[in-house]
Amino acid sequence: MSVAFPASLASSCAKSPVRGRWLEKLPHTISDLAGRWSLTLGQPFDGVDVSCAWVAPAVRSDGTPVVLKLGMPHFEGEQEIAGLRLLQGDPTVRLIEADDSLNAMLLERCLPGTSLRSLEETEQDVIIAGLLKRFWRAPPSTPSFRHLTEMLRLWSKETKRDEARWHDAELVRDGLTVFEELRIAAASDVLLATDLHAGNVLSAQRDPWLVIDPKPFVGDRAYDATQHLLNCRERLRSQPRETIKSFADLLEVDHERARRWTFARLAAEPRDNWDDDSTALARIIARHA
Repeated sequence: MSVAFPASLASSCAKSPVRGRWLEKLPHTISDLAGRWSLTLGQPFDGVDVSCAWVAPAVRSDGTPVVLKLGMPHFEGEQEIAGLRLLQGDPTVRLIEADDSLNAMLLERCLPGTSLRSLEETEQDVIIAGLLKRFWRAPPSTPSFRHLTEMLRLWSKETKRDEARWHDAELVRDGLTVFEELRIAAASDVLLATDLHAGNVLSAQRDPWLVIDPKPFVGDRAYDATQHLLNCRERLRSQPRETIKSFADLLEVDHERARRWTFARLAAEPRDNWDDDSTALARIIARHA
């Protein structure tokens, strides 16, 4: 079976031998799933938002429009299937079938499927805040979802390993300190989406907007403000305090915690280039503390 690989996915897989082997096996895996789930596949989705999974529209033998998604080996996305099962379509796309061993999902297809990026950012703020407040819920005892601490510990380890390449050591260390201070578990922690931004929200018929690609962890609600804010860089650059406070108010979370989380991610999250736009934005947010 001939399979097209989006450039952003191929680039992600080139960084890891494990992911490279996963990509080599992907055509066989897709062919197997197409037969098992009676699918006629279309061309895979492509673009900047398709870097961690192979995702394509499909039609089942009964005519149902669906989406086939296979997630690459990826720490942050390991519990996506468990999260979708728990949420049962509120506020996410519905999970129709899954193969946990392959990290493969057959999903409800959003129609018309327009990205929330088609709206102005201030309109995005309102919609994403509403979706996040629907997403958040007390973490269940079964299945057990990982705490945000695990992801932050991994990020901090990767960042410290890169110390020789830091351009602003004081800034990075400040960001790492904030990670340490904010990541402590609390009784108020909820199930987080962690990757909810406008590119992961699509228009649908069952609901005006549905969430795709959740990466569930348990943690502080204020952390979930960051992914959308990091996609609003011009506003962060020109009006950092106002932008963060406005969105935090919509979420009904502490705006200072949202500001500190945003600063820490910009300053200390692992990256290829330690003198980039994120570093510059971290400096701006630090100046407006």
